[in-house]
Amino acid sequence: MSYHYPIDDTWTKEEVIQVVQFFSLIEQAYEKKVEKDILLTAYRGFKQVVPSKSEEKKLFATFKQGSGYSSFHVIKQAKETEERFIMMDKTKGKKLK
Repeated sequence: MSYHYPIDDTWTKEEVIQVVQFFSLIEQAYEKKVEKDILLTAYRGFKQVVPSKSEEKKLFATFKQGSGYSSFHVIKQAKETEERFIMMDKTKGKKLK
């Protein structure tokens, strides 16, 4: 599926690409699985574009509203797990066992 990604009109083309890649990986964590290290690298790139925690929360909420996917839960899981891959449960927003 394809979702509308929250984009700021003031971002450069490269910044838009970084943000879209990050949200695409969040999507992938729910629809398939995503490699933890790739996800965390993309999150660091996202944070370079969006360093403000309040702006991050706003973008995460916008994406969740459109997709139903929680970026926060995916990143939290990636930071806490020892496993190589992250795979979330679409119905509960939790990691699949």
